Amino acid sequence: MESLTTSSPRLSVRRRGPELIVPAKPTPCEVKKLSDIDDQEGLHFQLPILMYYHSVPSMKEKDVVGIIREAMSEALVFYYPFAGRIIQGPNRKLMVECKGQGILFIEADADITIEQLNDSMQLLPCPFIEDLLYDVPGSSGILGCPLLLIQVTQLACGGFVFAIRLNHTMSDALGLAKFLMATAEFARGAKAPSIFPVWQRDILYARDPPHVTHAHREYDEIPINDHNKKSIMTLDQPNMAHRSFLFGPREITSLRNHFPPHLRKCSTFEVLTACLWKCRTAALELDPDEIIRLSCMINLGGKGNQLQLPVGYYGNAFAFPAALSRAGDLCKNPLAYAIDLIRKSKDLMSEEYIRC
Repeated sequence: MESLTTSSPRLSVRRRGPELIVPAKPTPCEVKKLSDIDDQEGLHFQLPILMYYHSVPSMKEKDVVGIIREAMSEALVFYYPFAGRIIQGPNRKLMVECKGQGILFIEADADITIEQLNDSMQLLPCPFIEDLLYDVPGSSGILGCPLLLIQVTQLACGGFVFAIRLNHTMSDALGLAKFLMATAEFARGAKAPSIFPVWQRDILYARDPPHVTHAHREYDEIPINDHNKKSIMTLDQPNMAHRSFLFGPREITSLRNHFPPHLRKCSTFEVLTACLWKCRTAALELDPDEIIRLSCMINLGGKGNQLQLPVGYYGNAFAFPAALSRAGDLCKNPLAYAIDLIRKSKDLMSEEYIRC
């Protein structure tokens, strides 16, 4: 496992003024309700994503930014709610006002190569996030602001950085990926996306009236006291050090070797999550009887889940069930114990669990 603490090169970015990209054709004027998963208070934030692309010889003489701009305009005809604005309805219900207002787009360039950016790509948080994804003043609110902000920065080597900021109430990363895949298809000359978008946010409405059939331990209120304050940490503590660690195939294989044969085919996610949960708990030296919980995002459209979402669904589609253990049990048992708890929490995912 390699700790990434390398120094970063200096970056100077020249940006053109922000512009709005609107759908290439007229789109419906309507108001569409978000799902109850979209509407959670915990998703009222902007999600930044950076993607790096090497130079391709066949694109050397082409206007990459222009192609992306035009392809996004075409994709917005199908994904037109992304060009709308979030408004608040009765009982604070979030909805999308679709009037083709557009998404924010910034063209930029930088005198640096993708090779020079190589080390910084693996650092979290990215040291260049403010340069590669400019926060246009007045654009970062949840209500009444563009739902997507995109900056394409062309590099000296011919490559580019594609940075995007998503209003998380609209979609999760997998839903956004469908919009970006459609954009890529239009950039390659397609006339329509291979997967047609599906709104149908009512699929993930809660029951009315509510009917709770499962214990949702992820929503437990945990009072902070002298007994448990060591285990409850926030990311804004002044003494917290930020480090990035790279787990490659060798490290993952080494961890798998600690499992019994029937668990050696578990997913990389399960391996790393179990390892980090156990190591963090041991490092905090908690009371052995303290209850430790782990919540992780589980995709509702994943394999084995009973909730059958349409292929083109692009709203938020995840839950975060909690795995619980006594600190002492988690520390003294092998990693297989943590793996088993994580798998059991994932197995909770069902239509009944989500709707209650």
